[in-house]
Amino acid sequence: MLMELTTTFHALKEWAVAVNALESGKTIMLLRKGGIHERNGHFQVAHKQILLYPTYEHQQAFMLKLEYANRVYPVTSGWHPETVRIGSWAEITDILPVSDEFLVNALLPFHIWNEHFISDRLKWKPRQPLYILLLRTYKLTQEQEIPYYPKYGGCKSWIDLDQSINLQETTPALSDFAYTQLVQTIRGIVGDKMARKIDMLNNNSTFC
Repeated sequence: MLMELTTTFHALKEWAVAVNALESGKTIMLLRKGGIHERNGHFQVAHKQILLYPTYEHQQAFMLKLEYANRVYPVTSGWHPETVRIGSWAEITDILPVSDEFLVNALLPFHIWNEHFISDRLKWKPRQPLYILLLRTYKLTQEQEIPYYPKYGGCKSWIDLDQSINLQETTPALSDFAYTQLVQTIRGIVGDKMARKIDMLNNNSTFC
């Protein structure tokens, strides 16, 4: 059982449009292959309870479903805000490694990306699975504006902030019932055979 955190400085970087969707309860799913600068070239879940750090530079509207594509505004390469809004944290409850494109496409209703994104992710580093992360998201009662530092940039999934964020005053994006129902549905699509492998991965992973 995880200890209940009161503060943390560990953060997962994700497109701002995806962070907004998690915070609003529109999705509980992220799809990851890892960044170019990931340790050992593989995606790894470094921490199970993390802040959600929104990024803007690499958002691509053409890789999103229409209802999310119009929420993305292009920025120049290397652009970053002077301050970053931290409005939520999440617990990664499930890690589902999937390599079959048909199976990933079956999960299309549960995330914000389109078929082009799925195909692109599966083709990049094809020997590595696509990791489906299911996140229980909590909105901070008071959003925090933190300064941007160059060390937060780059193609990496995980960063440690220079300051801790209080997690005690938060509201879940979805009710316990709604979240559990979604997780069960997704795991049902993935299937019993894959689920057994997933349980082994979840039970053997070491989280901080």
